[in-house]
Amino acid sequence: MRLGIVLSAFTPQPAPEFIAIAREAERRGYHTAWVGEVSGYDAISVMALIATQTERLHVGSAVVPVQTRTPVVLGLSAASLNHFAPGRAILGLGLSSRIIVGDWHGLAFSPALQQIREAVAIIRQVAAGERVNYEGTFFRVKNFRMTAPAPGAPVRIFLAALGPEMLELAGEVADGVVLNWIPPETVPASIGHLEAGAKKAGRSLEGFEIASFIRTCVTDDPGAARQALAREITGYAIVDVYASFFRSAGFGAEVDALGAAWKAGDRAGAVTKVSPRVLDGLGVVGDEAFCRERIAAFARAGLTQPVILPFAPGGAGDPAPLLRTLRAFGG
Repeated sequence: MRLGIVLSAFTPQPAPEFIAIAREAERRGYHTAWVGEVSGYDAISVMALIATQTERLHVGSAVVPVQTRTPVVLGLSAASLNHFAPGRAILGLGLSSRIIVGDWHGLAFSPALQQIREAVAIIRQVAAGERVNYEGTFFRVKNFRMTAPAPGAPVRIFLAALGPEMLELAGEVADGVVLNWIPPETVPASIGHLEAGAKKAGRSLEGFEIASFIRTCVTDDPGAARQALAREITGYAIVDVYASFFRSAGFGAEVDALGAAWKAGDRAGAVTKVSPRVLDGLGVVGDEAFCRERIAAFARAGLTQPVILPFAPGGAGDPAPLLRTLRAFGG
């Protein structure tokens, strides 16, 4: 089973300690180190650090918004990563939110899939060293060409996807997909949408990576970890796109009860609406044997790369609980 690890969970650590963690993940046989980007560190910088301090570990962003950097800059970043870590870099892209794009960055926000389709096309051309002239609805490029030598391997682009339309787009134009907050029981349905998109492009999913972030805590105190997981799920379930996705995964009653409590101002009560079956479906909490078997169940459901996202009840300030989870998997 090929495994990924979300190393951005460890980024509060000083650089020497963070590099040591990345090297340990490589020694333990993790395939890909994933780095997120919301309001923490810049994903591309952290990816470059990991890539240049390891030899075999692949690095991926999950995810960089296509709205906060131009596709030309993203193409240059992808080419740079591929130059310094040939064949090991993955550019994971997604459509961000109105708050992040509009409020934080002061840019126009649109949830249109056409925007990410255009971005992918431009990024591939830029990273391949082609002369780019592109006239789209969202992006326009005139006569750009990268002056640095193009890396030998083509850029690999993954899309973050939840709903059917984005899944089909990923199957059509990407090299892989990054899923999130998905129970293993619904993985086959997502794969069906990926296959539909691939069929549009006249290809199969052979060689296509299907990765998913899985919140995981190897612990002797599952109660505290499950409480932390419930709080995190609540933060996502009040966002419309995730609420809709959780409903489609069979958690409609819990989402509706949670949303009602939240709107009534009962924040603590909202967390209590996250039922045990939601926690069991969306996270992995328990001893090492239980967690290893549960992650294997995700692989049996069709993931080609389960991605361990380690978490601890007390947060990332103390790396020991996170390292315990990291060390429970791999060699």
